[in-house]
Amino acid sequence: MILNIGMVYDLRATYLAEGYSEEQVGEFDSESTIEELEKAVLSLGHSPRRIGHGRELCRRLVAGERWDLVLNVAEGLWGRSREAQVPCLLEMFGVPYTFSDPLVCAVTLDKAVAKRIVKSAGLATPQFRLVESERDLASVDLAPPLFAKPVAEGTGKGVDHRSRITSRDALEATCRDLLARFAQPVLVEEYLPGREFTTGLLGTGREARVLGSMEVRIKPTAPAADYSYEVKERCEEFVEYLPMERGALRREVEALALASYRALECRDAGRVDIRLDAQGRPAFLEVNPLPGLHPSHSDLPMIATQEGMAYPELIGSIIDSAARRIQPSGRR
Repeated sequence: MILNIGMVYDLRATYLAEGYSEEQVGEFDSESTIEELEKAVLSLGHSPRRIGHGRELCRRLVAGERWDLVLNVAEGLWGRSREAQVPCLLEMFGVPYTFSDPLVCAVTLDKAVAKRIVKSAGLATPQFRLVESERDLASVDLAPPLFAKPVAEGTGKGVDHRSRITSRDALEATCRDLLARFAQPVLVEEYLPGREFTTGLLGTGREARVLGSMEVRIKPTAPAADYSYEVKERCEEFVEYLPMERGALRREVEALALASYRALECRDAGRVDIRLDAQGRPAFLEVNPLPGLHPSHSDLPMIATQEGMAYPELIGSIIDSAARRIQPSGRR
């Protein structure tokens, strides 16, 4: 089936031209990512149509423009439900789209909410506290080492060398800084000292499956010992990505990733980050239901390449999964 596929995305260059900072647009896509996506869609026999960001999508929908399917990779700009904005618009106008629905996009961007759901499903995740204001600092009763980050950001925004916390003074200073800079609660969780992995997943519901896993190793020369914003932005320089060795540990990691993905009801594709605790046991950190899709810079395509899946095949898998939700005209 040949599809007319609209492409909704946030370009870094667009927002930089409007005066936003590099950090504010850190989650957004480069022109090269959109070009590669467009080429992949064409190679699959479909007809891609560039739309742009959510405001442009809104204008075109109101004007009456429609597509068989929308390939949505827009992150949104403001609010903890920003990743849900484009899916909400598309559902309002009855246009099917790739990736998770508005509820899942909102739930998973708020890391505390996602962790509560994962924990309620009986899955391992570090203990945490939410600091909504400086008054909440007194109620943080977890023992160091801890880790602090904004509750609803991606791409390591707000994470740097101060995020790993070893003292009460450091906790208070870091939280005050994050509250002021990001105007949102700070997630403070137990720091897990073990190895870190990211697992790629494809499909929806019972049909969801593991694509593969890779280990993320920060080099000693990096400006932070953890996966910070600067480290991610300069990953070619500061990070080693290694295929995870097969065996019992990989089975545990991937079982946890798949169970978390299903518990959070993600669709089509996504990525789950997992880290080992002091005893070497895997624990859920967070999930990305709108994974980056640059063919060589983003984790999910890197995992696909590692597992022998070509980039167009990965994009085709995502489109095919979403296309199953296309209903005949006139049906909800």
